[in-house]
Amino acid sequence: MADLSFDCLDVAPQRYAAAPTLLFRLRIVERGGERLHALALRCQIRIDPGARRYDPVESRALTHLFGTGPGPPHPIQFATVSTVVPGFTGSTETELAVPCGYDLEVASGRYFSSLRDGVIPLRLMFSGTVFGIGPNGLRVEQVPWHLEAGYRLPVATWRELVDMYFPGEAWLRLDRRTVDALARYRLDRAIPTADAAITSLLAGAAR
Repeated sequence: MADLSFDCLDVAPQRYAAAPTLLFRLRIVERGGERLHALALRCQIRIDPGARRYDPVESRALTHLFGTGPGPPHPIQFATVSTVVPGFTGSTETELAVPCGYDLEVASGRYFSSLRDGVIPLRLMFSGTVFGIGPNGLRVEQVPWHLEAGYRLPVATWRELVDMYFPGEAWLRLDRRTVDALARYRLDRAIPTADAAITSLLAGAAR
């Protein structure tokens, strides 16, 4: 049976992708000394909010996610991704491409946008299928469910990714009827963009 361990070495923005993507660089070690033919790897990534401290501004911004009750905040699902790792002996490195949205209605997006500095504590939980070469030919086994790795993603890395793909912008999900009403408001007043229409509405409400 393969004796595997995983470490996350680094996370960086992918500069040229169809959508915002973080590249997780993993180191995989097989400590039993056997040759692995391939590894079909799955990784579930969760945010562990209880593993860091928050300043008063961040704590207030996060009440919409966690409330104000006692007890540690619950983990947040971030992503589930898969990759195929080529055969190796001893150890190898591979990359996981993790697409990232910037929807502030999604829990992970709301969490990221509430942080001003520091790190985002992540847990990477691995599963999948190991293809090895045994005395009788190809051998297949499952990656044990208990295998995990942690990584403290700098908030600055997340900001860099967002600024790379959405410079100076944020995303807001609206009801379709609200979007239609906003379009009519723009048309009636010859307002060129949705952003300018909302700014006009906010200015009117502040009077």
